[in-house]
Amino acid sequence: MFEQYLPWIGFHVFILIALAIDLGVFHRDAHAVKVREALTWSGIWLSMALLFNAGIFYFRGKEPALEFLAGYLIEWSLSIDNLFVFLTIFSAFSVPQKFQHRVLFWGILGALAMRAIFIFAGLTLLSHFHWLIYVFGAFLLLTGIKLALVEKKEEDPRNHWLVRLAKRWLPFTDALHDGKFLIRQNQRLLGTPLLLVLLIVEATDLIFAADSIPAILAITNDPFIVYTSNVFAILGLRSLYFALAGMMSAFRYLRYGLAGVLVFVGAKLCLTNIYKIPITASLMVIASLLGVAIACSILIEDTKGREAKQ
Repeated sequence: MFEQYLPWIGFHVFILIALAIDLGVFHRDAHAVKVREALTWSGIWLSMALLFNAGIFYFRGKEPALEFLAGYLIEWSLSIDNLFVFLTIFSAFSVPQKFQHRVLFWGILGALAMRAIFIFAGLTLLSHFHWLIYVFGAFLLLTGIKLALVEKKEEDPRNHWLVRLAKRWLPFTDALHDGKFLIRQNQRLLGTPLLLVLLIVEATDLIFAADSIPAILAITNDPFIVYTSNVFAILGLRSLYFALAGMMSAFRYLRYGLAGVLVFVGAKLCLTNIYKIPITASLMVIASLLGVAIACSILIEDTKGREAKQ
C-alpha cells in the first residue's frame, strides 16, 4: 500500500530540495537576474525534466514517458503565454528586476497548489461524469479559435478587480520596502505594491490553468504524469521569463501555434470515444505546430513593427 505513494513522496522531496537550493542559495539576496544566469537555470530545469522523463521510461515504459513529454511540451508552451502577461504586470507596477524573481518564486508556489487542486478535481469529475470530456473538448476548441482570431486587448493591471478588492480590505503603501509583501508601520499592517503584483500573478495563473489542465487531460488521465509534467513546466517558467524578457516580440506568431495546439487537443478529447489518436502522433503534431510558429516568428520579417518604428 505504501509503495504506491513512494513516487509521489520522492518527487516532492526532490522538488522541495531544488526550490530550497534555488531560493536559499542562489537567490538568497535580491538581484537582477542576468540573461546568462537565466539561461543556465532554464537549462537546469529542462535537464531535470528530461532526466525525470528518462526515469519514467525506465520504470514505467515508453507510453507513459511519451505522455509525460507531450504533457510537458503542452504546459511549457502554454506557460510561455504567461510570460507576456508577467512582463505587462511588472512594467505597470514599475517592479525593479531584482524583486521580480521573488514575486515569481512565491507566485509559482501558489500556482503549484492551485494546479494540484485543478488536476485532481478534473480527474475526479471525469471519472464520475465521462460526458464532461466533451465539454472540456468543446471549451478547448473554442478557446483555440478565439486565440487565433481575436486580438488580445491589453488592460492596465493596476485597474484589475483584485487590486480594488485588496485595497478595500488592507491599506497599501506606495513604496516597495526592499521587496517585502507586508510591513508594519505605527502598529498597522500595510501591503506593498509587490503584494498586489503577487495577487495578480496568482489570478493570471488561475485563468491559464483553465486552459492548460483540460489540454493535458487530452493526453493522459494518469494523475502522476499530469501533475509532474505541470510542475516541471511551471518551475522552469521563472528562469525562462528572465531569459526571454527582452525577446517577447520575437514570438509574435506563437499564439497561432498555441491556438493550433488547443484546437488539436480539443478535437482529440471530442473524438476520444470514436478514435484514440496515438500518443506518438499527438506528440509530433504538437511539436510541429509549435515549431512552425516559432520558425515563422524568427524567419518572417515584422513589417508592422518596422513601420511603427519609422
